[in-house]
Amino acid sequence: MRVLIVEDDAALGLFLQKGLKLEGHDVAWVGDGEAGLRHVEEHRPDLVVLDLSLPRKDGTEVLESMRGRFNETTVLVLTGRSQVEERVKCLNLGADDCLLKPFSFHELTARCRALLRRREQFADPVLRHRDVELNRMERKVTRNGRMIELTVKEFGLLEFLMQRRGRCCSRAELLREVWQMSPDAGTNVVDVYVNYLRKKLGAASVDEDASCAVIATVRGEGYQMGGLEKKTVSRVGTYSVDAVSVRA
Repeated sequence: MRVLIVEDDAALGLFLQKGLKLEGHDVAWVGDGEAGLRHVEEHRPDLVVLDLSLPRKDGTEVLESMRGRFNETTVLVLTGRSQVEERVKCLNLGADDCLLKPFSFHELTARCRALLRRREQFADPVLRHRDVELNRMERKVTRNGRMIELTVKEFGLLEFLMQRRGRCCSRAELLREVWQMSPDAGTNVVDVYVNYLRKKLGAASVDEDASCAVIATVRGEGYQMGGLEKKTVSRVGTYSVDAVSVRA
């Protein structure tokens, strides 16, 4: 999952970036509202964790601008403003959820997962990448109109990759989200199943050599469907994620 943190408190921003990276996500952090909007426009993250009190452009202005242009991006608002009216205002402007500071890091990650599950629940049941189609309702996969038989786990892996086509999914993320295993598990099950998928998808087209895989390897990072994205470098902090409460 691609996450953008928009938070002007450097300690908190770096803490959240480090913690969400350890959860297996691709995380960027910026410190002001204008930089946040630029990042959303250029990278289209899956989730934005948005503070309200920001320099250069207030969080409510960022939220309003995003909802006018990037409706597909999920937004979790962080706020130290305890008034109910402030949270209601954010929800009315299009925030998907609000979390009041101070908060538990574990609650933040749980809310992030719930928001993305909710978004995917109402998404188009048919996923497409080039000549590959995956129907989530009927649990069917075709390529060039030809049916491809997949196991339950192969289907789940392909579905996850197609939902995030165009970006790299790390092995840690795939282990956690598809296999519900610890990202630190010493196993090559991801590589094995990607090879299974490549063989089945590659053999599905009579006009394409079986060695021409639709799932690309991003060396040292993971796997991705679609054109390889430009790798960006983001700052990583040194804050521990052992703490369960974050104050700002």
